[in-house]
Amino acid sequence: MIGSNIERQKKTINPISRREWLMNSVTFAMVSMLSRGTHAAILAPARGRSLVYVGTYTSPVDGSGNGKGIYLFEMNVATGELHLVKVAAETHNPSWLSLDSSGRYLYAVNEVSDFEGNCGSVSAFAVNRLNGNLELLNVVSSGGAAPAYLSVDLVGKYVFVANHGGGSIAVLPILPTGAIGSATYVHRDQDSVGRTVASSAPPRSFAFSGHDKTHAHMIRMAPGNRFVLYTDLGQDRIYVDRFDAKTGKLAPVSDSPFVSLPSGDGPRQFVFHSNGHWLYSLQEEASTVAFFIFDTATGSLQLRQTISTLPPGFAGTSFASEKLLSPDGRFLYAANRLHNTIAAFSISRDGRLTYLGDTPTLGDYPRQLNIDPSRRFFYVRNQRSDDITCFRVDQKTGLLTFNGQYAPVGSPACITFLA
Repeated sequence: MIGSNIERQKKTINPISRREWLMNSVTFAMVSMLSRGTHAAILAPARGRSLVYVGTYTSPVDGSGNGKGIYLFEMNVATGELHLVKVAAETHNPSWLSLDSSGRYLYAVNEVSDFEGNCGSVSAFAVNRLNGNLELLNVVSSGGAAPAYLSVDLVGKYVFVANHGGGSIAVLPILPTGAIGSATYVHRDQDSVGRTVASSAPPRSFAFSGHDKTHAHMIRMAPGNRFVLYTDLGQDRIYVDRFDAKTGKLAPVSDSPFVSLPSGDGPRQFVFHSNGHWLYSLQEEASTVAFFIFDTATGSLQLRQTISTLPPGFAGTSFASEKLLSPDGRFLYAANRLHNTIAAFSISRDGRLTYLGDTPTLGDYPRQLNIDPSRRFFYVRNQRSDDITCFRVDQKTGLLTFNGQYAPVGSPACITFLA
């Protein structure tokens, strides 16, 4: 299994540093929680609890690498508190996780560049829905180096992968067993990249990270299962392809199968509104959200608004990392790394955004966001402070309030709920 022999280097420094003291405290807390959760690992979750998977970095990528793979937690549905059960799978850099629509299979990227030579990989797991145990089914090439994102199509037949390091996208078929087959389609864009410093960045920003070459960052099926969209951060583009469900291949929608964002802004991730017509794109290096109208018949995108994820008057460097739409479609959230805040926006009847303010993450380097199935609790993965912070969501205003819950875990990158 990938990462099964991960070794940690330990350094002895006398006197002990503040960071070492914090890391030792986190380790002690996790060991204590693990010992309490051993018996729970073989039982169904207790009443009032639900199961949660957390993917982590096991080696440094854009920060620390203190995780051990995919962790299994139980969430207290009344308080939002996360209780560690165990490491469900020791696998290398599972930085993004996706369940299929049935919840029977879990797919994880392995954000590495040395699988079968110079590629990353994707791991497929069977899920025991009673106790959360994961059974490794297989591991296949992701079709490029350092995959950063994957998603499952709407009918559970294909996995789409964006390879950030390799600048490529791939389509992987899902076999009847839930395992993954060899890629039916791999594509790498060959074209010019954007400027080093974002056109729309705040004053005196030094936010530049991905304009040395092409960097595919996210890929996902559009509502309707006809089009697949993906971002290339290095090219400052969002591509739209037609999807052939019979062959598992993609094809450009037209002679100009993409929309361009301002040079250097770096489109990272996007999210569709539940109405299927509104798309919100998050730009990493500019720290902006762009609102588009999506034509479900042609796949075209029309820009309607661009708004900053940072407070008015901000100057300096920050990197936007993740966006999240509230389940009711009334609010949008965006994570700001370095600024270490969650920006909140209201969504008007025409889809435009209004900035409501921001909430400190109470951790360092927020990587990913998610709301639990009850819609009451909002979780932030803080990669560099090795914790997950939990907030209550005000259903009327969309604003967040910290509920006092920290869950220690090494270098958390992604969280998903086994609903």
